[in-house]
Amino acid sequence: MRQERAAAVPRHVGIIMDGNGRWARRHNRPHTFGHRAGVRAIKKVMYACESMGIEILSIYVFSTENWTRPRAEVRALMRLFHEAIQREFEELSQRGIRIVVSGRRAELSQRMQERIGDAELRTAGNRQGVLNVCLNYGGRAELVDSVRALAAEGVAASDIDENAIAGHLYHPELPEPDLIIRTAGERRISNFLLWQAAYAEMYFTDTLWPDFDEEDLARAVADFSTRVRRFGGRPDRAAAEG
Repeated sequence: MRQERAAAVPRHVGIIMDGNGRWARRHNRPHTFGHRAGVRAIKKVMYACESMGIEILSIYVFSTENWTRPRAEVRALMRLFHEAIQREFEELSQRGIRIVVSGRRAELSQRMQERIGDAELRTAGNRQGVLNVCLNYGGRAELVDSVRALAAEGVAASDIDENAIAGHLYHPELPEPDLIIRTAGERRISNFLLWQAAYAEMYFTDTLWPDFDEEDLARAVADFSTRVRRFGGRPDRAAAEG
């Protein structure tokens, strides 16, 4: 995904992929049908990011709260993740994409943990872009895990600051997202990248995730390009208008 990048193009985009179930109902099909369509949309959007010069894509595929869904749906989702890793890995690797996974891995099956570890290891040297898969992920859980890691290292409370917490997140090497997109008409962050999204621009669309494509992404990026990012400060008028 790394190319010559215009200033108006976000470096890191996060997406809350919502609407798979509603998409399936509109097509009179079960939820699993919508989830499979959603996986196909991930690949389509990832390659659109590559063509636009967006370097990092973070996708919210399964939250720590999603375990409360019907057991059959959770099993189907996990099976789908297994299949997707196995099916898409080689193509992603050949395109130079680095794969990282954010979330509580110990709560996943041993087989899933092994596949994740293999994908990360084999793509660690890739430099054309990053796909950050947020799996069994929660923003609050990530903050708890960061503080627990600091405590385990014996860091004194007086030495814990923002840099210390940020340095113990799941992937502290990734820059914070510039733009977060949520599909399907919902307008909330739903525990996604809570720390990292402190100054991210938000974009909401009514498009259901399986229908989200390159044109939708282009509209989000065009909207992002009109924003003035102050990061709590106040830029001078010439810079803001220039």
